[in-house]
Amino acid sequence: MAKKVCVLVAGSWGTALAMVLADNGHEVRLWARGEEQVREINEQRENSRFLPGIKLPEGLHATSSMEEAVKGAEAVIIVSPSKAMREVARALKPFWREDMLCVHATKGMELETLKRMSTIIAEELDCDEQKIGVICGPSHAEEVARRRPTTIVVASANEEEAQHAQNLLMNAYFRVYTNRDVLGAELAGAFKNIIALGAGMSDGLEYGDNAKAALLTRGLAEITRVGAEMGANPLTFSGLAGVGDLVVTATSRHSRNWRAGYMLGQGKPLPEVLDSMGMVVEGIRTTEAAHTISQKYKVQMPIAEQLYHVLFEGLDPRTAVEALMGRGPKTEMEMMSQETWEQWHT
Repeated sequence: MAKKVCVLVAGSWGTALAMVLADNGHEVRLWARGEEQVREINEQRENSRFLPGIKLPEGLHATSSMEEAVKGAEAVIIVSPSKAMREVARALKPFWREDMLCVHATKGMELETLKRMSTIIAEELDCDEQKIGVICGPSHAEEVARRRPTTIVVASANEEEAQHAQNLLMNAYFRVYTNRDVLGAELAGAFKNIIALGAGMSDGLEYGDNAKAALLTRGLAEITRVGAEMGANPLTFSGLAGVGDLVVTATSRHSRNWRAGYMLGQGKPLPEVLDSMGMVVEGIRTTEAAHTISQKYKVQMPIAEQLYHVLFEGLDPRTAVEALMGRGPKTEMEMMSQETWEQWHT
C-alpha cells in the first residue's frame, strides 16, 4: 500500500533513499533548500550536483517548502549533515506530528555537545528520544541510486517502528534488517569515518594492503572499545552498522572520508582537501569529537589520536604511523574495561 514519505534533505544519500521509496510505489516528497535544485529534480529528473547521470523516478517530487514536504506524510527520513541537523529538525518542528515515523540517516556527532543525532532531533522536536530511529550500514549513495544490491540496518528502541521503516524501504535490491541498539548503530556509523580517513591516508602514503588490513582490524577494536564504554552493545560493531560500514567506507573511492584521507597522505594540506571535496567530510568533525570522548571516558583511541594530531596540529602522516607502530607491546584482546566486559557477559 502506497504511503506518503518525506525525505530531508536532497543530498546524495537523501536522494538515493528517496529513489528507493519511489521505486516501492510510495509518494515521496524530497525537501531541498534551493529552487534551482528543485526545478532540476522535478523538470529534468536529475540531481546533477550530488548524483550526476542518474535519472530520478517519477514518483519523487522535490519542494523547497517544508510544510508541503511534511504535510500528510506518514514518515520522515532526515538525511542532513551533522552540523545542520539542529537547523533542519527545528524547521521540521512546526509540521511534526507525534504519530509520524521519524528516522535519520546521518553518520556523525554534534561537535560542540558530543550529542548523537537522535538526541538532537528529539530535543528539537520535543519528543521522546526512543521515537527516533537510525538508518545505517554499508550503503554508498552512488550504488543505491544505480539499484545495486545493498543491505542496511534500521535501529530503533521500538521494534514496531523499526519494522515500519523496514517495510517502507525493503525491496529486491535494498535489503533491510532491524536492530534495537540505537546507541551502538549511531556510534559505529560516526566512528568508522575516522578509520576510513586513516585508511585513505595509508593508501595515499602507498603503505599497501598489510598496513590497511591492520588499520581496519585495530580500528574496529578501537571503536568497539569506546562504544562499549559508552553503553553500546559490542555485537553491533560486528554487524552491518559496524564492520560492514567500516569496510565499504574505508576501501572505496566513492567514500568522501577515504578520498580526504588519501589526499592528506599525498601531502595536501587540510584546507585544500576540504575545498576540493565540495561536500561534507564527516570523519574530520568526528575525529575532533573522538579526541574529547576518549579523554572523557578514559578510553585509549590511538588511531583517532594520531589522526587528530595530523588534522589539527599539523603532524606529518608518516610520523603518525611511526607513533602507532612504536607503541608498547599489547595483547590483542585488550578491548574494554573489566566492568564493561562483565556487563555484557553476565
